[in-house]
Amino acid sequence: MAQEQEIQQTEKKKPNRVIPIILGVLLIGGAIFGIKEYIYSSKHEDTDDAQIDADISPVVSRVGGYVDSIFFEDNQHVNKGQVLVKIDDRDYRVKVEQAQAAQQGAGASVGVGETQIYSTAANAASARAQVTATQARLEKTRNDYNRYANLVKDGSITQQQFDQAKSDLAVAEANYRAAQDQYKAAQQQVGTTRNQLKVTNTGVNQRQADVDYAKLQLSYTTITAPASGTTSKKSVQLGQLVQAGQTLFSIVNDNSLYVTANFKETQLEHIRNGQKVNIEVDAYPDMELQGTVYNFSPATGAKFSLLPPDNATGNFVKVVQRVPVKIKINASKEVIEKLRAGMSVNVSVTTKE
Repeated sequence: MAQEQEIQQTEKKKPNRVIPIILGVLLIGGAIFGIKEYIYSSKHEDTDDAQIDADISPVVSRVGGYVDSIFFEDNQHVNKGQVLVKIDDRDYRVKVEQAQAAQQGAGASVGVGETQIYSTAANAASARAQVTATQARLEKTRNDYNRYANLVKDGSITQQQFDQAKSDLAVAEANYRAAQDQYKAAQQQVGTTRNQLKVTNTGVNQRQADVDYAKLQLSYTTITAPASGTTSKKSVQLGQLVQAGQTLFSIVNDNSLYVTANFKETQLEHIRNGQKVNIEVDAYPDMELQGTVYNFSPATGAKFSLLPPDNATGNFVKVVQRVPVKIKINASKEVIEKLRAGMSVNVSVTTKE
């Protein structure tokens, strides 16, 4: 019995080395993990506040009318310039015809104005000839009067003949002045007619502008794809009355996907354009994506909110702001086709090689 008790006491005195070994392994593992995290964080900036974005083109009707035809379905790929919707264009065709008729009428007015110019110019030439003729008669009458004035002094002619010569001179002078006035009036009429023709030409230009505008409005009844991409949010049906400015659907442009990462303002110190980025997509955890820092937003996200914060009023509480950073995705077309705008991603920017 004494020997067994000695053996038990000896066993109790042996130290338990398992716990120190476990603690040592944990400490070493924690140190290694901490060192690795420190080295990683000194060369990278990470955020999970990021998502995939894309250029989305809303297609808006520029004229009102009833939808006549629809040539696409929701989530269908379309090419730039492809006809997607047609609006009933009968009203707009009538407006084009009305504008063209008004233009033709204005063109006819130009022809009438040109004819009037020729007519008034001919009248002015005739009035000028009349001035020349009356001037010649005036010269002859004045010479006769001067001769009669000398003859009446020596009694070679009667006083009645002299009075007749004097009367003829007064009539010739009056006719000459009248001819001059008629010539001036004819010249003014030519100028007036030319000014009227200019006004008519302006009217023709206005009618041409009306025709161009009517044709432009007619062209808006055919709605085409503004860019190549996939249609989405279709909100138009056959026979629907649409108004000018109404959004009919949207197109997510091809090859326009990028990542918007909202980094804390305290993380931006070492982030620069052109730095490499590792991208992890939540929807595809096994997908490895690479990207490049492209540019930075000129303001924090809070400044673009509906009610931006104003630290000058109320109680001030300092909150770390986030700045959107645009990241280009460097991937093949097959990989890009799997991504969708709005997907959540994690990004890691390599700030030091």
